[in-house]
Amino acid sequence: MFLTIPTIMTWTRIVAIPLIVGVFYAPLEPATRNLIATVMFVVFAATDWLDGYLARKLNQTSSFGAFLDPVADKFLVCASLLVLVHLQRADVFVALIIIGREIAISALREWMAQIGASKSVAVHMLGKVKTTVQMVAIPFLLYDGRLFGVVDTGLWGTGLIWAAAVLTVWSMVYYLQKALPEIRARVKR
Repeated sequence: MFLTIPTIMTWTRIVAIPLIVGVFYAPLEPATRNLIATVMFVVFAATDWLDGYLARKLNQTSSFGAFLDPVADKFLVCASLLVLVHLQRADVFVALIIIGREIAISALREWMAQIGASKSVAVHMLGKVKTTVQMVAIPFLLYDGRLFGVVDTGLWGTGLIWAAAVLTVWSMVYYLQKALPEIRARVKR
């Protein structure tokens, strides 16, 4: 099921990446660029929830969709973090933590699937909370202004992205602990 409605929505998150990056090279006022990039990120990030809902509702779930969905999320988050580092709105250390964890846990999950132990590193609530905090922090940092004239999104975004980095490390430790018995068993062989 390569071209179902949910899968097409997932593909839009990947297609969104050059669009969001491109906004910052457009000859627009900085505040306009920030607003456009923020709205685009929020709209495309919302497709993560919507495509999963539609896949279940329309009975269009597929193994390809299950594979592509987290890949699209990781691409969108990592590309946005790189833009934020470039704009000096996020610390490079935070980006390294988040991107490094995504690579490490993706590799761990792939290996665990190959050895038939993928359930030990199944998605946990801690990973979902981490993703939610990231998905709130990133648009705050992209906007980088005062929301409703009151909320300093740069300040809140910075706090939230650091919180996401802490949750990122915590969730990585959790997944590694869950995989450790299987890793030990394989190393002893």
